[in-house]
Amino acid sequence: MRRLLLACLLVSIACGDDDTETVETVQPTSVPTAPHVPELVSRERELMGTVFVVQAETNFDLDADEVGQAIDAGFDEMARLEEVLSEWRETSEISRINQNSGGEPVRVSDDAFAVVKAGVQVSRWSGGAFDLSWAVLHGLYDFRPDRQRIATAEELAPKLSLIDWEKIELDENAHTVRLAAGMAIGTGGIGKGYALDRAGHVMRMAGVTSYMLFGGGQVQIHGVRNTAEGTRPWRVGIQHPRDASSYFAFFEAGPGSISTSGDYEHFYVDDEGRRWHHIIDTDTGLPASGTTSVTLLAPEGLYADALSTAVFVLGPERGLQMLASLPFRAEAVILDSECRLFTTPGTRERLAMRVELEDGNRIPGCGR
Repeated sequence: MRRLLLACLLVSIACGDDDTETVETVQPTSVPTAPHVPELVSRERELMGTVFVVQAETNFDLDADEVGQAIDAGFDEMARLEEVLSEWRETSEISRINQNSGGEPVRVSDDAFAVVKAGVQVSRWSGGAFDLSWAVLHGLYDFRPDRQRIATAEELAPKLSLIDWEKIELDENAHTVRLAAGMAIGTGGIGKGYALDRAGHVMRMAGVTSYMLFGGGQVQIHGVRNTAEGTRPWRVGIQHPRDASSYFAFFEAGPGSISTSGDYEHFYVDDEGRRWHHIIDTDTGLPASGTTSVTLLAPEGLYADALSTAVFVLGPERGLQMLASLPFRAEAVILDSECRLFTTPGTRERLAMRVELEDGNRIPGCGR
């Protein structure tokens, strides 16, 4: 009888003999659905001479295993691009361009053409402060602890005349690239940013809606971070240039790509106390002076990577002037040689400082 009554209640019908009162309809109590709590999935892989790490969140459509598969697909795309873009690999398309300098134009893929074209654009915008044809200087510097060497004036002299982005010939219709005799291009200052762009695209196409991909001074961000306190933008720290274990500031960034160029990445200090680093002023062939670090936010990694190098070489004043003239918005946080802080308009207000500035504008603990 108890079972029958329960059945009647659930299907909302009247039960009993003709002279029995009709049972009123009773709606079952609804059980609240537990909110989705995203899980953070983290994976890493060694690519392009550095270690890349991805942190991505699960969502209503993707569980942890599926997010992990999407991350792996992004890494696979970066590995494919390394085969296309690395001038260190003899079979890459960039190497084929270099091997044919002075000869016939070389037809290349969409990926290689996009990177070379963007490199020429940034070279033009920066007046050559970033120059894709810097690669003729390969081998003249080595910053590995057991192989340190710097270029001599005699070695640099014949090379500097070969660094000229205006002699990189592009044919949009034929998809070809041609270099003047003796020239060489290198994608070390632009290829990682493009690879992050493509990896992010692959992950988004697989359904990942929130991630941070970083490595080698490059960061790609999409979506928002879900925490116990609610949602917020992803937070990106800016490394202290003389303390690798700390950040002097961070900011919350929306979708886009962040690149950092610093004199602390590949360097050594000689017996006279001079710091030699890998960001070269192509006018002199020597490490650029006047800047300690540049952190730059742009819509695409393809441009963020190259622009951070250009601003580093130009220095704060000229670098900010260049950024103001770009066809898209880019933000920068710049430390000059004295570690004084410069930013694009509106950026300083968004910074969360982790240190107290000296003299109102200088990062402490920043000696040479």
